[in-house]
Amino acid sequence: MKRILSIIIVLLAFYGCNPWIADGVRKRDLNRDIELVTDKGSVIFRLYDETPLHRNNFLKLVNQSFYDSIIFHRVINNFLIQTGDPESKHALPDASLGNGELPYVIPAEIKKQYFHKRGAVNAARTGDLENPEQASSSTQFTFIQRKALSDSLIDVGEKRINYYRAYNHVVRNAANQKLVSRLRQLGLAESKNDSLLILESQINDLVKTELAQMVPYRIPAEHRQVYRTIGGSPHLDQNYTVFGEVLKGMDVVDQIAGVETRKTDDRPVKDVRIIKVQLIKRKRY
Repeated sequence: MKRILSIIIVLLAFYGCNPWIADGVRKRDLNRDIELVTDKGSVIFRLYDETPLHRNNFLKLVNQSFYDSIIFHRVINNFLIQTGDPESKHALPDASLGNGELPYVIPAEIKKQYFHKRGAVNAARTGDLENPEQASSSTQFTFIQRKALSDSLIDVGEKRINYYRAYNHVVRNAANQKLVSRLRQLGLAESKNDSLLILESQINDLVKTELAQMVPYRIPAEHRQVYRTIGGSPHLDQNYTVFGEVLKGMDVVDQIAGVETRKTDDRPVKDVRIIKVQLIKRKRY
């Protein structure tokens, strides 16, 4: 009996002192911020504990040095800068990027308190038609860079939020799956034929009906104030997972956002590369 009790005590001690909280993530990692060092300078940001799946996945990738040498493949000034495509590490200058990632997705962790203010870190994902669960890319993310907005533009963003909500509800509705499946098939052809246009019109009619019936989302007053004074991209709210925010280095984000890009795919003409991403001790900024 004493031997059994001793084994139980040892096991409890082992699990109680276990430094790991997830694959590739230690407990001590949760008390660190992220420093992303680029050839334009450093950006320091913090991950949210309220989005643990995204947080742990990002920490794991940082610990694996996954992001080292990756470039920013999509840059749109006064909107966002995007990175995380592993195929960009050794991409030729004329390559079109944005489809590379690891072979899994992260379940959405969309929280009402986290919104797309300037400096927000959000997860990239495919569209609602292909991805009605709004699951995030395993590796790709963006820094929101847009500056202060007028009330009228914030109102436009609010309308777009509700349109996306209605569209997502329509494509997730089991009653519409035959229509949605056909739309997906025709959409893969990437040609605007009559059948595709008819299906898109039918989907749009369903979205209009859903919009008329649903309770609309209203951007909270405190979020509006941030959009009005600091900036951001409100039309993305409640549709993408925001899992962190920039603490220092928005001047670097702005510098990257201002580089010359190709009109065809928003890739910088001259690569902007991540030198390394590392965990650093937290401090006040």
